Amino acid sequence: MDSVKLTIVYYSMGGSNHQMAQWAKEAAEAEGAEVRLVKATELAPQSVIDSNPAWKATVEATKDILEARPEDLEWADAIIFSTPTRFGVMAAQMKQFLDTTGGLWAQGKTVNKVVSAMTSAQNPHGGQEATLLSIYTMMYHWGAIVVAPGYTDPVIFAGGGNPYGTSVTIGQDGKMIEDVQPAIAHQVKRTLSVASAVKRGMQS
Repeated sequence: MDSVKLTIVYYSMGGSNHQMAQWAKEAAEAEGAEVRLVKATELAPQSVIDSNPAWKATVEATKDILEARPEDLEWADAIIFSTPTRFGVMAAQMKQFLDTTGGLWAQGKTVNKVVSAMTSAQNPHGGQEATLLSIYTMMYHWGAIVVAPGYTDPVIFAGGGNPYGTSVTIGQDGKMIEDVQPAIAHQVKRTLSVASAVKRGMQS
């Protein structure tokens, strides 16, 4: 596999999507990819964050992770997004970041980026698939190449069985119900494999 540059962009309130993004980073580095892990800028008022202990703890724990910039997308051959579900669509923080990419799109710099996405919700039918599709809809406008995991490996079923992208259910205790780390590793490997093939094809 040719070396691939991967940017992982996540937003996390309770820590789950940060953990998923971290697992994706580890899996990508194990495959030899060069990885940037960045987060969408927080939009909520500090007073609201302070009123939620889990949210406040996540912000504090991730304070050293750089905020995502359009340049991180331009640099990458492949991009993986990870965001919680908000009423069946991506979190506003992720949408706001993606709304800043119009300049890249206008210059044709989003064309043929290989992309995939992950999400979470508090129940198994909390809009995970719709959230992933809301991201992919934007990617079609980019001219990007969407790489969903499909049912390409048994670990997909063990991780909840979402063919659009790894998704996890968050229990009332704030912990993940499904064991999604193997599914994330497979999704990352599949994304990198396609990105490598696209990169080779573009260079030939």
